[in-house]
Amino acid sequence: MAQSNAAGEIPIWARPEPAGRRPRFSRDQIAAAALAIADAEGFEAVSMRKIAAALGAGTMSLYRYIATKADLMALLDDALLGEALVPESEMPADWRDALATVASRTRATLLRHTWAVHALHGPSGAQNEQPGPNGLRHFEQSLAALDGAPLDAQAKADLLAIVDDYVIGHALQAGELITRFRTTQAMPGPMTEEFTASQLASGDYPHVRALLTGPAAPSLIDPGRLEQRFESGLRLLIDGFAAQQGPPRQRD
Repeated sequence: MAQSNAAGEIPIWARPEPAGRRPRFSRDQIAAAALAIADAEGFEAVSMRKIAAALGAGTMSLYRYIATKADLMALLDDALLGEALVPESEMPADWRDALATVASRTRATLLRHTWAVHALHGPSGAQNEQPGPNGLRHFEQSLAALDGAPLDAQAKADLLAIVDDYVIGHALQAGELITRFRTTQAMPGPMTEEFTASQLASGDYPHVRALLTGPAAPSLIDPGRLEQRFESGLRLLIDGFAAQQGPPRQRD
């Protein structure tokens, strides 16, 4: 599969799906199959051959639907953003609560697919592609959450960008910690533990030793604690941003 769209190629969202009265597959089905492979085996395992096998199709037939790696990544990114959409019945009336709900739902989606931040938001990710249908819906929902906020258009855009950075940064770190925790639980590493213990016993890291070995040693990777820390930080971020804003600037 080609790594990226050729110069000037129309984004996948601007191209019609394959013609025919009854296309065998939809883009949603292809994205769902790719997501399942990435969740089970890691993003590196996703290939046209495996997607085709999961769908019971021939590999070459899928090129009628997606021609490049950029197309596939755009489909995956849009599928995840669709999963992150908050049902309207669950959207709070208060703008702070609404924005926090959107952010929390997005976080939960990224942590269900711990490969996604690296694969889709890294240097070769799809974050710079034109947004797909779910991407636009997610953006619209985020703006709708701020509809009642006493912020002008620029402040709303800044706040959404800041919250987005916070969510992605948290998901990146939390995903790595959770993955590491699961790995060490399944395969304990006595050599690693012995090395760490010897370093702490050396006296070179008194503050680290006090934190990790004291009677009230905190849990750094407990998933429940990670979520609590995320929610607390998110509220501080939103409330702090709102507090530093003056009245919305009026247009001349």
